[in-house]
Amino acid sequence: MQLRGVGAPGTLHPMTRSSSPERLRHVRPAQPLRFPSSQPEWDVGQSVRHLHLCMILHEILLAAVGPGSSVGCDQFVYFDAANPRRCVAPDGFVKVGAPQEMFESWKVWERGAPELAFEVLSPSDTREPLSLQEKMDRYASIGVRELVVFDADAEEGARLRVWDRLDGELVERVVDRERSPCVTLGGCLVLAPANDQPLALRLARDAEGRDLVLTDREGAERERESAAREREAKEAALAEVARLRAELGL
Repeated sequence: MQLRGVGAPGTLHPMTRSSSPERLRHVRPAQPLRFPSSQPEWDVGQSVRHLHLCMILHEILLAAVGPGSSVGCDQFVYFDAANPRRCVAPDGFVKVGAPQEMFESWKVWERGAPELAFEVLSPSDTREPLSLQEKMDRYASIGVRELVVFDADAEEGARLRVWDRLDGELVERVVDRERSPCVTLGGCLVLAPANDQPLALRLARDAEGRDLVLTDREGAERERESAAREREAKEAALAEVARLRAELGL
């Protein structure tokens, strides 16, 4: 006798049309929870310095990952579909392989957990709604694989900290000379000047931290410098041609 089970001939798949959601009846309509893009208790304000540091980070991440991955900045990441209070707002995050598009908030159960998250701290001028430990607990619940923290007010040697997910928990990495690999994106994390900031969290394409991913302003300045060099080279070539023509009496 043939048993009727999963995969046996004549067995109905659990999601055949006869049991599809549109054919089911329920005792009441669904009452979806609201997951807002802002919450009053999180609106603590930020200094100009903190804003600029976050903008620099956002520009660098966008330039580094391209349109094939998603980058967020100071948007809520929700990780509990039953509780809108369970969220965190990274100063930067990356979800690899999810094409970049406009979004107000990020729901992990819909779009997956970001692999990489960043926190920019400047305690002297910007108050945080959660302590670093509270944030780390939430990042652990989200499933973030790599967490990077830049504390602009810390002593040299303690300004860059990184955690990796090991056996289900976030474990702090040893950081040498304020430089460390970026496991998610490749290259390395470094602290270096950027735009008008004497020190910012940056990403380099090489392990030595020399080939920095440029900000928008730096990219524009490099293009202007390149164009100026081309003009100078062209003017020098024309001047040399004119000199040779004069020597030949042409």
